[in-house]
Amino acid sequence: MESRSLVVPDGLAGERADSALAKLLGFSRTFAAEVAEAGGVLVDGVVLGKSDRLVAGGWLEVTWQSRVEPSIVPVVVADLGIVHDDDDIVVVDKPAGVAAHPSIGWDGPTVLGALAGAGYRIATSGAAERAGIVHRLDVGTSGLMVVAKTESAYSALKRAFHDREVDKIYHAVVQGHPDPLAGTIDAPIGRHPGASWKFAITSDGKASVTHYETLEAFPSAALLEIQLETGRTHQIRVHMAAQRHPCVGDAMYGADPTISARLGLARQWLHAKRLGFEHPATRQHVEFESPYPADLQHALEVLRGD
Repeated sequence: MESRSLVVPDGLAGERADSALAKLLGFSRTFAAEVAEAGGVLVDGVVLGKSDRLVAGGWLEVTWQSRVEPSIVPVVVADLGIVHDDDDIVVVDKPAGVAAHPSIGWDGPTVLGALAGAGYRIATSGAAERAGIVHRLDVGTSGLMVVAKTESAYSALKRAFHDREVDKIYHAVVQGHPDPLAGTIDAPIGRHPGASWKFAITSDGKASVTHYETLEAFPSAALLEIQLETGRTHQIRVHMAAQRHPCVGDAMYGADPTISARLGLARQWLHAKRLGFEHPATRQHVEFESPYPADLQHALEVLRGD
């Protein structure tokens, strides 16, 4: 059995138990509902059903039985875009709600499952459930990912990401206006001391460097262009939240739920906009770009109309 305990954050007040677990722990909505129906969700010692609502400040305890080791299940993901495809790599435009690869507790769609369902053959390097994956995006983050199709491409791309030779450009809408409007955040990131599924700036964390520039300012938020030197899990979300400018829509890291609701956002406003690297076969620099998906574009239009 596995368990987690934490205080219900303000941003999840009033959320259904199954929806809140999906956001907090990265579960699928289906798995979260199963955990609740099995009596695995308690707030202040009281068992909650899947549709019961959370109250801010309550002590949430979650207990669940780990599932079998994850495996790649072919699936059709209609809105997964293929930006580039050749003998060595495939570059995809990942929609929100799709994980990079299978993991315990997630039974939703994955990039690898979508590629398998579309008939793509991917490199076998890496763990079986992560074959061909050289970098990842959070489930709630949309945008560009490159996946290796050959073993040589996998090795070359893994080295390029490790050696910080890949240009990773994100766009994010954050609450408030960063001061200064452009700068660098250099702060180590490690596991959150009070919540193992979250991350935080910690003295013993891994080196993490984020460069940002304000592209557009609104009364209550700002659109940033962000370049990552490193690629830590949740890096942009952690670094911006630490500056008291969390990504809009990011309840896990303290976003204001009233702003998220006004903009119609059900996830963080964060998009992997551009990706550039040396092609593992041709050795030529290649660069790809992704437009904003509909939900992020709508939120921008609302902000511009303020």
